[in-house]
Amino acid sequence: MAKENQSFETKLIHAGEPKPRIDGAINVPIFQSSTYEYAGEGSYHDVRYLRLSNTPNHLALHKKLAALEGAEAALVTSSGMSAITTALLTFLKVGDHLLAHNTLYGGTADFVNNELAGYGIERDLIDATNPSDWDSKLKPNTKVIYVETITNPIMDVPELRKIVEFAKMHALISMIDNTFASPVLYCPVVQGFDLSLHSCTKYINGHSDIVAGAVIGSAAHLDLVTKNLNHLGGSLDSNACFLLHRGVKTLALRMNKQCENAMLIAPFLENHPQLKKVNYPGLESNSSFERAKEHLCGFGAMLSFEIDGDVDQADQFINHLQYAIKAPSLGGVETLVTRPVTTSHALMDKAERKVAGISDTLIRYSVGIEAADDLIADLQQALEHIG
Repeated sequence: MAKENQSFETKLIHAGEPKPRIDGAINVPIFQSSTYEYAGEGSYHDVRYLRLSNTPNHLALHKKLAALEGAEAALVTSSGMSAITTALLTFLKVGDHLLAHNTLYGGTADFVNNELAGYGIERDLIDATNPSDWDSKLKPNTKVIYVETITNPIMDVPELRKIVEFAKMHALISMIDNTFASPVLYCPVVQGFDLSLHSCTKYINGHSDIVAGAVIGSAAHLDLVTKNLNHLGGSLDSNACFLLHRGVKTLALRMNKQCENAMLIAPFLENHPQLKKVNYPGLESNSSFERAKEHLCGFGAMLSFEIDGDVDQADQFINHLQYAIKAPSLGGVETLVTRPVTTSHALMDKAERKVAGISDTLIRYSVGIEAADDLIADLQQALEHIG
């Protein structure tokens, strides 16, 4: 069968694997070497060196991740934030202007809102779910538009097709953080985005044991990002490359189960009398439901919700959960829970969180691969303990 006709699940296993296999090894070995023999490379960026992200471990991952999202090229980085900041600083220079969605991961939001100005870069926030306000924020020096496929932690799905059309109409570089969807649910480059970004720490690796990132897009764009990363130094260690290479192979199995679980948990929460709000794009009552149906191949495995109570009661609920682990991050095989104001969005001040729709009592719940019935029973007993 031609490679272009391979199913996604087959690509997870076989795309990017070295041919022939290295000494017959089924898995790409860990190349525990920082440097390699000089072989006449004509460019600094082609010299074989760990920091330049061109070891055998890196190259196999790059090919696999690019194949998964139907792109020409990919680059792994030391973290999701390394992928995001390097990509932004590659295409934004002094005097440029950025348009970004008003609800983003807290680390990204802090960088956009509070750090870019130090580089001489302007920014304006837009509602990526409502195209009516985009033109009013556009400037002659706007160069990049930035969104998330499923926003963290409100779980909105932007007008993704219209973002792409807007970017092309105004010659903008379109960037999207595809972490919450993963390539299982959405392939941004195929849909017209210039760059797809990931915190591979989350679903792509899926085992809560490494920190990593990725940038995926055209060969021309990735060449620029790679050269910038080579100077900024955010390369991924060979051991982490090995673990990411191993983790990604089960992405479809994990993500499909997690999405299935979330689709069972979300209605339970929505119908529970002690909850006043549930954010999940798979609920028909959710404002993003139709957009999620149009653009995604599923609704994801992330939920957020607010109990009918105060911060102390929200913490009571979290502390009584028996299966969900109270911890930052998400996307692992285990269910994780947190209040974003204390972890992922702690860098944002109250005014910024208000604009983003993030309350002090909001709870973010990353659904794992446990039995859905057990997770629902756990949620039920924790809700019963709210005083």
